[in-house]
Parts: sequence; C-alpha cells; structure tokens
Amino acid sequence: MKAMILAAGRGERMRPLTDDTPKPLLRIGGQMLIEHHIHRLAQAGITGLVINYAHLGEQIVAALGDGDAYGVSISYSAEPAGALETGGGIHHALPLLGDAPFLVVNADIWTDYPFDRLPEEPAGLAHLVMVDNPAHHPDGDFSLSNDRLSQQGPHMLTFSGIGVYRPALFSDCAAGAFPLAPLLRTAMDRDEVGGEHYDGRWFDIGTPERLAEVNDAVINLQ
Repeated sequence: MKAMILAAGRGERMRPLTDDTPKPLLRIGGQMLIEHHIHRLAQAGITGLVINYAHLGEQIVAALGDGDAYGVSISYSAEPAGALETGGGIHHALPLLGDAPFLVVNADIWTDYPFDRLPEEPAGLAHLVMVDNPAHHPDGDFSLSNDRLSQQGPHMLTFSGIGVYRPALFSDCAAGAFPLAPLLRTAMDRDEVGGEHYDGRWFDIGTPERLAEVNDAVINLQ
C-alpha cells in the first residue's frame, strides 16, 4: 500500500511561524512533523510515499529528497499557488498513487497510531481513523457505530486526518480545488465508509500555542 502525506496547506493559523517555513517542517521533539510520519510509515512497512506541496514546497523537497535517507521512496505532487484543498490534492496525485487503496495522513498532526493496523482493503470506499473530540473541536465530525461512520449519531468523534481510500471515491471528480468532506458524507449516506476509534496519542498542530503545548508533551513522553 502506498501512502500520501498532505503537506500543501498554507498554515494560516500558524503564522508567523509558517511565513518562512512550511508547516510540515516545524518541529516536535526535535523532529520535523513530516519526518515523524515518514519514520512511522517506514516502520509499518509502507515505503512508497507521495507528498503534495504548494506553499514553500521547495523547502520540503530540499529537506526530504527522494526519501532514501529514510528508507522510503518519495514522489512529489506539485500544486499551484493556493493549493487544491484536501480532495483536489488527492485527486491530483492519483496518477502517482495507483489503482489500489492508499493511505492518506495529514502532515500537521502528531500521533503514535500504528499504521500497520489499517486495512489494505477497506470495506467500502474509505476507512477513517477517529479520535476523541479535542477541546477545540468538541462536537466532533462523524458518528461511529459498529465500525461504520455516519454524518450524525450518538457517538460523535473527530476525524484524525488518517484514512484509507479507494481511488473510486474520486471517480466523479473533476480536476481543481475541492474539499474531501463532501465526498465522504455522500459515501457515508450510502454506507460506504468504515472507521475505527483510536484512543492513543493524537494531537492536532493547529496554532503556535498548540505546537508549543504538544512539543512539551512529546518531550515529556521521551
């Protein structure tokens, strides 16, 4: 299974840190966010990676190269200025990802989720990893019941930014910028999205304050 790391976002809420440095290259525990994902993907035996970029993307390419130093092979999906949003970015990268289901992870999270436990063949069009609702997102995103996800329900959880997708999820999409969530909601209404609840360590690195908090937390864990 190949994996895509979403690294094209501007990181507006992280400014001024992201004025000169792309968000995936910010550091937690002395390690770049995107490096943390690469190491954990490699540990799970996932070595074919695709990374998209836009804002200051040349810095990402310069920092990671072809991935040989990490024991992986990295292909890059360049996006225009302003990027293509999550759905559009994945759609744009499909030629690099191939015909089989693929893993996608947001570069701007920190987690110890074990990627090798993800299904290589999701039951439906997608499989999402859900986490407990953080304080900054108390209402959650989707409801998980019997390993299936729906738009609303009694067990609302937050999407972690980790998922496995079949290319068919994007079969009716046109090139350009568009979000991922509407595609998932439509698939959920057809009962084509599965999920799981992960209760391990997971942090959303959304603001400079949260970056500092998570950095302290991760350093204390080491």
